[in-house]
Amino acid sequence: MTLAKLFRHETILGLLTVIALIVLASLTDKFFTADNLLNQGRLMSEVGLVALAMTFVIVTGGIDLSVGSILGLTAILLGVFWKNLGLPLPAAIVLAMACGTFAGWVNGVIITRFSVPPLIATLATLALYRGLAEGISEARSVRGYPEWFFFFGQGEVLGVPFQLWVLGIATVIAAVILGLTPFGRATYAVGANETAARFSGIRVNATKLWIYTGAGLCSALAAVIFVSRVTTTRSDMGTGLELDVITGVVLGGTSIFGGRGTIIGTVLGLILIQALKNGLALSGVKGDGTIVVIGLVLIGAILMGALFDKNRGG
Repeated sequence: MTLAKLFRHETILGLLTVIALIVLASLTDKFFTADNLLNQGRLMSEVGLVALAMTFVIVTGGIDLSVGSILGLTAILLGVFWKNLGLPLPAAIVLAMACGTFAGWVNGVIITRFSVPPLIATLATLALYRGLAEGISEARSVRGYPEWFFFFGQGEVLGVPFQLWVLGIATVIAAVILGLTPFGRATYAVGANETAARFSGIRVNATKLWIYTGAGLCSALAAVIFVSRVTTTRSDMGTGLELDVITGVVLGGTSIFGGRGTIIGTVLGLILIQALKNGLALSGVKGDGTIVVIGLVLIGAILMGALFDKNRGG
């Protein structure tokens, strides 16, 4: 397999991203500034963290619709553990993230032990976790966090938002795991042909369980950063996040049928979407117009990738 074939979709997406950046920069001089770009990176970080885990999920041929609800549940539990139960905030953060990770593990157990299709399982837990968040919060928000906590969502290191450093490190780790480790090869094998993977000695259920648990962990980490950035906790946090995440991953070339996808593709997809949202808004395009443009870009990128695959004999 040639390098060009391996990165065919990523190459197309990279070119689209460059073209989009050039066009958007020409539409408004406010777009291509350091402050604006860093701020967009800050806003993209929560979605990006969850998208890294979602790449693994979709590569296996699965889906996780509950990531937004896990984020909301983790955020609420963080506030409740700290404000209502009186735990020290560091302990509340760790415990809330553990609960979010556990929620992802529950998804994995339902899917692997009870053979429930991922779409159905996570659609159910989407409602379950969101309902728990709303019930626990009782429609009340939690405010008054100490100043040091805001560093996670508002602080900077060497002039770069802290959460961008977190996203960058997480991206490198995810890329190495998916592309260079036996676990990554097992992930691709499960998505390409689960039955063949089982006969090859791959622990399919264990692989899936780890991946869905990881999705819960990434959602929980994103929740902490989100709460720190907006300085409050609400039960509706993360609503619709799963759609943004899945759009970025699919735009990045990860096949919904499993067996194909890369972390670099996901990152490019997220950058393109965030650039379009920001650039079009700065240019005066209304929200519904931005959604239409993103939809057209998504369709175009998928069609171009499919045509490239067909011409290559993929």
